[in-house]
Amino acid sequence: MNGRAIRRWCVFLGLWAGSEEMSLGLTLRVSSEEGGLSLEAARDAIREMKAKGEFPEEGVTVLVQGGEYERASSFRIQGDASGTETGRVLFMAEPGHEVRLRGGLRIPSEAWVPVTDEKVLSRMDPEARRKVVQVDLDALGVSEIPVYPVRYRGVPAVPELFFNDQRLTVARWPNEGWAHIEKIIESGSNPREGDTSNRPGTFQYAGNRPEKWNLEAGVWLQGYWCFDWYEETIRVGSLDKETRQITLMEPHHYSVRQGNPSPRRWRAWNLLEELDQPGEYYMDPEARRLYLWPPESLTEALIILSTLHEPIVVLEQTEHVTLRGIIVECGLSDGVKISGGKGNHIQACTVRNTRQLGVHVDGGVRHVIEACDIHDTGTGGITLSGGDRPTLTPGDHEAINNHIWRFSCHQLSYANALLIQGVRHRAAHNLIHDAPHQAVGIHGNDHIFEYNEVYHVCMAADDCGAYYKGRNPSCRGNMVRYNFWHNIGSPMGHGNAAIYFDDGDGGDTVFGNVFFRCGDPGKGSFGTVFSHGGHDLKAENNLFIECKRALGSSPWNDKRWKDMIDGELWQTRLLEEVDITRPPYTTRYPDLIGFMDPQPGQPRASHAKNNVFVMCAEIKSGNWQVPEIENFITQEDPGFMDPSKGDFRLRKDSQVFQRLPEFEAIPLDKMGLFVDELRPELPSGRDLFL
Repeated sequence: MNGRAIRRWCVFLGLWAGSEEMSLGLTLRVSSEEGGLSLEAARDAIREMKAKGEFPEEGVTVLVQGGEYERASSFRIQGDASGTETGRVLFMAEPGHEVRLRGGLRIPSEAWVPVTDEKVLSRMDPEARRKVVQVDLDALGVSEIPVYPVRYRGVPAVPELFFNDQRLTVARWPNEGWAHIEKIIESGSNPREGDTSNRPGTFQYAGNRPEKWNLEAGVWLQGYWCFDWYEETIRVGSLDKETRQITLMEPHHYSVRQGNPSPRRWRAWNLLEELDQPGEYYMDPEARRLYLWPPESLTEALIILSTLHEPIVVLEQTEHVTLRGIIVECGLSDGVKISGGKGNHIQACTVRNTRQLGVHVDGGVRHVIEACDIHDTGTGGITLSGGDRPTLTPGDHEAINNHIWRFSCHQLSYANALLIQGVRHRAAHNLIHDAPHQAVGIHGNDHIFEYNEVYHVCMAADDCGAYYKGRNPSCRGNMVRYNFWHNIGSPMGHGNAAIYFDDGDGGDTVFGNVFFRCGDPGKGSFGTVFSHGGHDLKAENNLFIECKRALGSSPWNDKRWKDMIDGELWQTRLLEEVDITRPPYTTRYPDLIGFMDPQPGQPRASHAKNNVFVMCAEIKSGNWQVPEIENFITQEDPGFMDPSKGDFRLRKDSQVFQRLPEFEAIPLDKMGLFVDELRPELPSGRDLFL
């Protein structure tokens, strides 16, 4: 496209007034209508301007008109279509219109027909025979239908079905919750411990439901086969109706055994025989048919089959590019991926119904994810990764003012709303909720997690924390401050926490947080803020309210500590991946001096100061040092503004300020989402204390 043709598509507009990033230069209009300028054409026009030295100093706005944009491949923006510090490239939805970038195929209502194959009908629930419809995938042009692997964790490469923007459920049993193992017959081999004998596990089930299943068509069982923090899906190898025993086709990663106190849970996936309620579907890759019990009328329904196996939007080594106000949905990979580059922004976008992550930032510097709604993703919300750990060079990515929920629909553990890796990234003012396992995973140095609100996570898992970090003491200098944590965890036996420093972790600070009804001690030493094996943690100026145990720790003795120091894992992480015995580590973190040469009897403790403990059943366990003179413990309201509504700000006349003169008022009203031009209103209809 030459410069004259470019200008035919350009108009000079001032849109979305008040936004500093609105380009005052050229505006290209993209349309989903036939003959309209495509996203690729707009990108190529920018590329041509850059190549010819005609890129406007004020930048370029690509105004994407309302509509549905089905993607058969990623929309890719490379470095040669970058903006500049003074003139960004802005891809934005036309104000007042809905723009959908979709990694899936729309199935028209008329494509669905009744099921007539008697062999199929004979396998179905009697009620379902009258309600289930089918569609021919070949007729839709779906050329590839991957099958479930024999054993997998997280998500397989199988297409998903969405109905009016809601993810539907693969036909399963039970329809809600889990079945429980009645008896473990054979644990099988333990690949995690190097057992390569490949012996599958066998267990005994209750009742007779599995007897109706067709094993030849394939039956997969998802289960917490050993621990309540690691689920895996494995195909059934054999089923003995006489003994009510199921043998898996391959061993579980940790073997089938009672690793945690609660019952071992499992459920069956992808069974035509269990397509027995509205909203379930079953895909037959051999017959190339898709069966559905519609949750509502098919007339005018929006039914999408996700088919794109790559991220929907990809920014590769780009600089100063913004994506704003666009819905990114229904892909089989990530919604948006940023690789390398500098200063890219994802603003006010909705990323939903992806099989993997919402937004994945991999490398580069100073990328910002802001005011986005990210929900119903398969393996996590936002990943921020960047910076150089050996030199402690920061990456400076930010996740600000995002609402992230239901972010682990497929991988039920270690699928984080926020995964932060590398050096010095910031996550602030995010609202995170509704997940079976943890919400935030931290790896690296000098990260800041502040002004966030987190609730209803760790609700169906054990031995976990809403914020989790561990197994690498070189990862230090992280700050967790001014966050509101509430209604976190469930009593399953082992224990769970709001903040969990695991396996020797230390060197971080927890300051100015509000914890309300967080964590469960279980049968061990868990606390709301919990340290397993580590030390050199600081908990200061926090409010703990109605927590079963506020501070917990399970310290290691000298032998275990020395074994970890001398072991291959820490030798690699502390001396090869980085070197904690030299600058910049010894200068940035003086506590690391002598770390690799622990002395017998050396004190190892964490310290609590200026904290307020209100109506907590217990205060501490393990090696937390909690001097009563430096902390305030009370069984009464110390002077909250309105605790019945979750307003735990302290009145000016609160006795806390008399008992702890150095206590700083905690800015609870500044935690969570805020209103600005990118997020003009806050989500409604939620009750913090359900």
